[in-house]
Amino acid sequence: MPVKADMLHRISALVTLIGLIVAFAFLNSAFLTPNNAMSVLLQTAVIGLLGIGLTVVILTGGIDLSVGSVLALSGTVAGLLVKAGLPVPLGMGGGLIVGTLCGMVNGLVITRLRIAPFIATLGMMMIARGLALQLTGASPVSQLGQEFGLLGNGALFRIVETQANGLPRMVFPGIPFPAILLLAVALFAAYVLKRRQFGRHIYAVGSNEEAARLSGVNVECTKLAAYAISGFLAGLAGIVLMSRLVTAQPNEGVMYELDAIAAAVIGGASLMGGVGSISGTMIGAFIIGILRNGLNMAGVSAFIQQIVIGCVVIGAVYIDQLRNRR
Repeated sequence: MPVKADMLHRISALVTLIGLIVAFAFLNSAFLTPNNAMSVLLQTAVIGLLGIGLTVVILTGGIDLSVGSVLALSGTVAGLLVKAGLPVPLGMGGGLIVGTLCGMVNGLVITRLRIAPFIATLGMMMIARGLALQLTGASPVSQLGQEFGLLGNGALFRIVETQANGLPRMVFPGIPFPAILLLAVALFAAYVLKRRQFGRHIYAVGSNEEAARLSGVNVECTKLAAYAISGFLAGLAGIVLMSRLVTAQPNEGVMYELDAIAAAVIGGASLMGGVGSISGTMIGAFIIGILRNGLNMAGVSAFIQQIVIGCVVIGAVYIDQLRNRR
């Protein structure tokens, strides 16, 4: 029954996504242009990466409010390491390590100290943001070089032609590297959750923790791994975002955790744990991305956009509650 309900939820979310695309295409002829489509992919990549990490955590029955701040801290550390003279891959690797460590600390506090995930990750949210601001003096880290911006601004199959006047003209913007990265991460995460033992353990812990423990599942290690994955993906999202800006901004990522949670919930993940999927989260992330993009093109203010997305989240949670009652 839960599997069938989850499938129906994903189908309804997909129908909603298609409906939004049709509606915005009707309202603005520029919505379906290749340039705007690639822009949506680029804008959705960060929320999608955060959403995948949140989905893994939510499946265990937990929550992670720290991902936005961990994003900022990881991206800032990567920028500082590159600024200090490290090669870009090593600097970015340092940022990933910081993100993963933040996730592991969350997991240890939750499993060892028995502190509720909401409180533990709320604490990490403040700690990570404070560290990012302290390390940079609340100032952006700039002049990181073109190589640092390659991941966030590069694209596959980009076509640029030189006009008669000697100026370049973009024929096709190409598929952004962040979108390709998101696809690879999503496919790998979906494979692990559906086909590997670790994925089955994640679902088991979220469905019934005590039954999972009696079945031989190491509940504490599973939760620790889930939060470590969330931290790693938050770090990856931070590196992608800072690479797009070619500047490490310690103030970035504010409220991103809410967008990521919204993507997971809209896609069918249950806040009670044990129900959800990566494909559903991707649909949810694109619903948020297309809503923002379409409303921007329609000239709707950012404040109204927040109201609309908030209403969508409330509706998704209400549907989740109805499903749990059944």
